[in-house]
Amino acid sequence: MPVRTCVGCRSRAAQSDLLRLAVEGDMITPDTAGRMPGRGAYLHPDPTCWETADRRKAWNRAFRATGRLDASRVAAHFAAAPRV
Repeated sequence: MPVRTCVGCRSRAAQSDLLRLAVEGDMITPDTAGRMPGRGAYLHPDPTCWETADRRKAWNRAFRATGRLDASRVAAHFAAAPRV
C-alpha cells in the first residue's frame, strides 16, 4: 500500500486515505478518481488540513510550480463537503 504525505498537516498516511490534487493549467483540481496526468499532491479530506495548506501556501512547493496557482476548485470541494 503506497504511503503519501499530506501537504497540510505533513503527516504520512495511506494513499487511499488522502485526496489527490492535480494541476490543470494554473488551477489546482481535486482528482477524486486519481487518474489525472501530471504531478499530484495529497491532502487529508479534512477542512483543517486544507486550511493549513492554504495558509502555508504549500501549492507551488508541492507541485514544483512557478507563478500563481488558483486553488478555488479545491476550496469549493471542501465547502461542499459536510463538516465532520
